[in-house]
Amino acid sequence: MSGETVQQLEARVTELEIKASFAEDLVDHLNAQVARQQDQIDALVREITQLRRQMPESRGDAPGSLRDELPPHY
Repeated sequence: MSGETVQQLEARVTELEIKASFAEDLVDHLNAQVARQQDQIDALVREITQLRRQMPESRGDAPGSLRDELPPHY
């Protein structure tokens, strides 16, 4: 071998196995987080869709100007 002993190679393999295990654990945690976030996004999309259905029809397709609306105290 290229100057490395069996013990050194075993130590390197063990270190790589430990790093791979931590990386796998991190990927699992990140996947779970992404799944939770996707669930939240899906819920928000459903909520926005529901709110849009509840909105009264606006005048035409253009959104109304805030200047056209009077504040409640007038």
